[in-house]
Amino acid sequence: MTFGKGKIWLNGKFVPWKDAKIHVLAHVIHYGSSVFDSVRCYPIRGKVAVFRLGDHVKRFFDSAKIHHMDIPYSQKNFAAAIAKTVQVNKLKGCYVRLFAFRDYGPMGLFPLKNPLSVAIAAWNWGQYLGPESMIKGVSVKVSSWRRPAPDTHPTMSKAGGNYQNSQLMKIEAVQDGYDEAIALDTAGFISEGSGENIFLVRDGVLYTPPISSSILPGIRRQTVVALAQEMGLKVLKKALPREFLYIADEIFLTGTATEIVPVTKVDKMAVGSGVRGPITEQIQKCLFDITAGKADDRFGWLTFV
Repeated sequence: MTFGKGKIWLNGKFVPWKDAKIHVLAHVIHYGSSVFDSVRCYPIRGKVAVFRLGDHVKRFFDSAKIHHMDIPYSQKNFAAAIAKTVQVNKLKGCYVRLFAFRDYGPMGLFPLKNPLSVAIAAWNWGQYLGPESMIKGVSVKVSSWRRPAPDTHPTMSKAGGNYQNSQLMKIEAVQDGYDEAIALDTAGFISEGSGENIFLVRDGVLYTPPISSSILPGIRRQTVVALAQEMGLKVLKKALPREFLYIADEIFLTGTATEIVPVTKVDKMAVGSGVRGPITEQIQKCLFDITAGKADDRFGWLTFV
């Protein structure tokens, strides 16, 4: 199913895609008052497997709690609604977007009197940065836009308003001829991409910025850490200076939409030998073998629907 087709689950009911609408004075349009999450599904032996369904639902509910949004469903029932959305749309491999937003009601910054709407949409969506990016890699630049300080707004929540910052990063990068951008935090340490977490390899050690560097605690990030540790790699979560990007042997980005994508250039400088590195490739293979059903789901990450 292509984007714009099928049915969307909206406040407990399935409606045609074209009818899933909101009022132009809905609070979310004017104040960015929404939270969301995303899930990938994979076809395995004729069935559909949702990747880390429970973890994504939990993070969605956590994001909502941070923003004083009371989701009117249990996590169990909401997970079941996600599975049902995939089934109703007759999808196999797909991308699922779950979101909650403050709907039409009183205008003004105080949001708690506005009704909350909850929705789930699903469609076929390939690799976010293009299928060739998984092997050839992407070019990135260090953005002039920084991630916010920890006492400005919460970056641990996957909130719609946070992504204004990401959009500015992405626009700048694309207009300057790059595929993606990397932000620094307010202290000047490496933070994350516009929509991805980042990993760096140096002398066989895997590094990734800590939560305190204004990152979203990515579920693919958690996945990579688990796989790397199983492979016997040392994984360090620590503040990393900008120049670490230039001396890394390998760099890769992770996210639900992005999956695992190597970075081959930073600020026009080659990363390592300028091609996908062996550790990146090995981690990709470990993950994709699980999501393709070629390897056992030893971590319990797959939920079949």
